[in-house]
Amino acid sequence: MSEHFLVTGGQRLEGEVSVGGAKNSVLKLMAAALLAEGTTVVTNCPDILDVPLMAEVLRGLGCDVELEDSEVRITTPAEPKYHADFDAVKQFRASVCVLGPLVARCRRAVVALPGGDAIGSRPLDMHQSGLRLLGAHSEIEHGCVVAQADDLHGANIRLVFPSVGATENILMAAVLARGETVIDNAAREPEIVDLCNMLNQMGAKVSGGGSTTLTIQGVRKLEPTTHRVIGDRIVAATWGVAASMTRGDVRVRGVNHKHLGLVLDKLRTAGAEVTPEVDGFRVVQRERPKAVNFATLPYPGFPTDLQPMAIGLASVAEGTSMITENVFESRFRFVEEMIRLGADARTDGHHAVIRGVPVLSSAPVWSSDIRAGAGLVLAGLVADGVTEVHDIFHIDRGYPRFVENLRGLGGIIERVGTE
Repeated sequence: MSEHFLVTGGQRLEGEVSVGGAKNSVLKLMAAALLAEGTTVVTNCPDILDVPLMAEVLRGLGCDVELEDSEVRITTPAEPKYHADFDAVKQFRASVCVLGPLVARCRRAVVALPGGDAIGSRPLDMHQSGLRLLGAHSEIEHGCVVAQADDLHGANIRLVFPSVGATENILMAAVLARGETVIDNAAREPEIVDLCNMLNQMGAKVSGGGSTTLTIQGVRKLEPTTHRVIGDRIVAATWGVAASMTRGDVRVRGVNHKHLGLVLDKLRTAGAEVTPEVDGFRVVQRERPKAVNFATLPYPGFPTDLQPMAIGLASVAEGTSMITENVFESRFRFVEEMIRLGADARTDGHHAVIRGVPVLSSAPVWSSDIRAGAGLVLAGLVADGVTEVHDIFHIDRGYPRFVENLRGLGGIIERVGTE
């Protein structure tokens, strides 16, 4: 049985919504539990499909994993298994983040090439080259990343691109390597800082989190810990954009507004009143949004994960906007679905030009990934009539209690099952 959403347009969103822990952080923190024998507890976990999927990956590696409400308890054995097979990892990209911890703890790893969102090529070259510099041998064999190391030693590693995944895997391998490792051009995302903080709580010696240079002094052993996941800035920003698109008034709780500096500035440019608060922010849009140009870049730039929401906002804004995608090459397939909804948009390579229209028109649309799915729902909120959004399992992978939260803000949305 597949499901789809029916989204009724014309509703102004008002009220308050709380976000849970960051999807882009919790899965890596769960993987980091492999680095220490004993029980690690991760709190403020979001209620999304990827958390139990990662739990299954860890169980396949010999861990005992308990999920209860917003808490995950991971008990890692003295000798974890090192083979994460295809059935466990095929469904989501983040499963590859067990590679670094397995190389560190077991000195070997076999991880099936992961699945996940259809947003373009995301090769593992940087992950492998970083592990090789630490002393591991790494190849792709029979659909798996295979890595083995008799000894891990510190190294100076410069990433050709500030890849979040490569930074995380190299970081988690380096914490148990002999000597000092320096990662230059490292990713600066708040989720990287969250991982650094947890690793240090476990006894690692990592400095420079949030900067372009991470320095790791290897230690012999880590200990389990309890760590609270930071709030999800992408989910929070999604609700902020929804407020702007629907000319609404929404207060978002549970996130550090400083993690969204550029995003909130773009909403201000669109004409929204944005007020930072202690545990979040408020967005009030009184008039039709104004056109805004967006260019996706690694943090602290505009997040590629919010590109579909930016396109949605531009589609109903007054004027012409240009969206430039600098991170993934196939993310503009979302534009094709927006055109089905009446958006005046065209793409040329890494650019999309959108001429805003006063209102979109309802149509059946299909989501290709987590953020595209959420973006299509937001578009449905400002479309005339009822929009059908299909392949909504993507949304369930990244947005906790999505329907309940949207209804709580006054949105009209129904989950419908079809044979």
